[in-house]
Order: sequence, then C-alpha cells, then structure tokens
Amino acid sequence: MSKGKQGRRRSHLALKPKNLAKCSHCSKMIMPHIVCKFCGYYKGTEMVNVLAKELKKREKKAHSASK
Repeated sequence: MSKGKQGRRRSHLALKPKNLAKCSHCSKMIMPHIVCKFCGYYKGTEMVNVLAKELKKREKKAHSASK
C-alpha cells in the first residue's frame, strides 16, 4: 500500500477537540448532556448533592484511616 493511500485512509483518525458547554448553575466548562461534577446540577435542577457526597467520602476515609 502506498504512503498516500495509507495517509488518506488515516486522515479521519485525528483526535477532535472536546465540545464543552458552560454549566448553567456554576458557569464552569463541562461536557454537554452530563451532570456537572462541580455543583451537581443538570438543566437548572440539582441531581446530585455534591456536598453530601464529599462529606460521605471524608467520613469513609477517616473511618478507614482509624482502623
């Protein structure tokens, strides 16, 4: 296979930049159609309580460290 043919075949393999959207609640750049991992909001409504999740994670870490 010639280098030209090989290059034309591989021309579509280039990485494309991510399409990011601004979160409507915290204005950080996030992937579209996904709950914001910074504030837990999606389309203006809270889907995940990020503060409670963080507290639970800290409790689990403190509990495992005390063992």
